[in-house]
Amino acid sequence: MDVCLMIEGQEDVTWEQWVGLALACEEHGFAALFRSDHYLSFGHPADWGTLDAWATLAALASRTSRIHLGTLVSPVAFRHPSQLAKSVVTADHASAGRVELGMGAGWFEAEHRAYGFPFPPTRDRMDMLEEQVEIVHRLWDRDEDEVSFDGRHYRLEAVHALPKPVQDPHPRLILGGEARPRGAGLAARWADEYNMNFCTADDCQEGRRRLDAACEAAGRDPSTLPLSVMTNALVGADERELERRAARQMARRGQTGDPREFLESLGPERIAGTPARVLERLAEYATAGVRRVMLQHLLHDDLEAVALIGSEIIPEAASL
Repeated sequence: MDVCLMIEGQEDVTWEQWVGLALACEEHGFAALFRSDHYLSFGHPADWGTLDAWATLAALASRTSRIHLGTLVSPVAFRHPSQLAKSVVTADHASAGRVELGMGAGWFEAEHRAYGFPFPPTRDRMDMLEEQVEIVHRLWDRDEDEVSFDGRHYRLEAVHALPKPVQDPHPRLILGGEARPRGAGLAARWADEYNMNFCTADDCQEGRRRLDAACEAAGRDPSTLPLSVMTNALVGADERELERRAARQMARRGQTGDPREFLESLGPERIAGTPARVLERLAEYATAGVRRVMLQHLLHDDLEAVALIGSEIIPEAASL
């Protein structure tokens, strides 16, 4: 199992902190650094800022040499698919072939309204996503010299999308959700990976079954669509350090109370504990068919936690 770091960029992460996180991932063996693609904080909309996701990743490409960089996920309303495809290709060239694109329908209505993005009903956003995924994939395709598209939401006329990505055949395209029929079918057709988030190992196992069925219906080998999971992680070298980190996370969220009670209140879809306990949880996910995990790290200024995951968890997780 590969271990990646996931950072919520809308939680006031500064450029200096992004660089520190990226270099820590490079040093401590993480496979990739992912970030959310949001323009507004959920809990602190007036106080916390965010840098643009793809501009951040393209800039980090020049500061790193090994890790992959990607979004989880870029919402359909933020960018025209031609612009998104070009942004990803630009970052792919800047990184010498180390970027990944997660795409989604978007969900945070207040953010869309604040920044003037359209926010149509869910069904329409899913229609947009279906068109966007096809357009992005085809613009990257080395076998399509000229791309035209005539859909309900987008129209392209004889696009010569050059240059093509560095990665061959193209950057990894990630779709995700709960592996419901429509999303699973879309992934079976276009995706290179399917990501489930904040779910238990049992949920992942059920999702894996639905993805397998969708792949078989599409005539695709299910083994070519790997499953990953993104979930919150809180790790401490021992129980005392774990509680101190929990207290810091509570304070950042404006919560008060007993850190131990906070830890005990976390649902089974989240990972918290010492490295041994975290590895037990990751083994459960591996048994359920998960091949990659994105650990959401909410204390983005805590590089000691990143180092702990690198030294005590990543080497052991590699054999799961």
